[in-house]
Amino acid sequence: MKNEQLARELMSPSKNSRLERFGKVITFLCLSLIVFIVAMILIFVAQRGLSTFFVDGVSLADFLFGSKWEPNSKIFGALPMISGSFIVTILSAIVATPIAIGAAVFMTEISPKRGAKILQPVIELLVGIPSVVYGFIGLQVVVPFVRSIFGGTGFGILSGVFVLFVMILPTVTFMTVDSLRAVPRHYREASLAMGATRWQTIWRVILNAAKPGIFTAVIFGMARAFGEALAIQMVVGNSAVIPTSLTTPAATLTSVLTMGIGNTVMGTVQNNVLWSLALVLLLMSLIFNMIMKFITREGKKNYAR
Repeated sequence: MKNEQLARELMSPSKNSRLERFGKVITFLCLSLIVFIVAMILIFVAQRGLSTFFVDGVSLADFLFGSKWEPNSKIFGALPMISGSFIVTILSAIVATPIAIGAAVFMTEISPKRGAKILQPVIELLVGIPSVVYGFIGLQVVVPFVRSIFGGTGFGILSGVFVLFVMILPTVTFMTVDSLRAVPRHYREASLAMGATRWQTIWRVILNAAKPGIFTAVIFGMARAFGEALAIQMVVGNSAVIPTSLTTPAATLTSVLTMGIGNTVMGTVQNNVLWSLALVLLLMSLIFNMIMKFITREGKKNYAR
């Protein structure tokens, strides 16, 4: 009897194993819920967005490459908004990247203590500012500045670049800081032992080793800039024409969406075409994520070598 009881106790799951199994079940349910929500969002947006082409009969080529956006006349050319979004995103990333790298190098390599005490709180403050505040500042400061220096109305791509540059700067900076801190310490020690100066070590070794992480930070910042709506809407001018210069009013995908979604009736072609713009935004976000994963995977391979 004692042997049988001892065998049953040994075979029965312990309290820790039951807790571990319960934790695995809860984790799996949470993961399944997240996957389900993401899948439903993709299906919903795709269903609404594709209705423009399969139900309303709008040509996909005319939608992607058409240069006129006149919903009342049922002319839906999204090229002005697509090009405006890409131009603003790329230019803001070009402006933000060198400043973010410089700030990250200062915080990690040149003066870590001062950077942590002064620069890091300032950048963290930029993260917490709402988008509408950035938009108001852009409307009251950036637009008059652009108007006085470059002429025109002040609304346009250039104003949007200035606003988005400040908005994505903290994101790119913090991710670059993490990339620089992830570089193994013996890289620095080996470079200095070979007779390299501190600047040569930073330029030739540390930045080169952190290149995948920096690229990921830039792509992540571009993804945020591409999806920004409220702030860019207040300064870009919201004119659905292909930009001919940086100072002429333009439009982005997000600005047209936020302005038009409340003025259309669900199920009409004017509403479905806005969902098509949302589908373009969603696909671009997926592309940005795939690029980040690819860069991260390549970076891990380089570290493994």
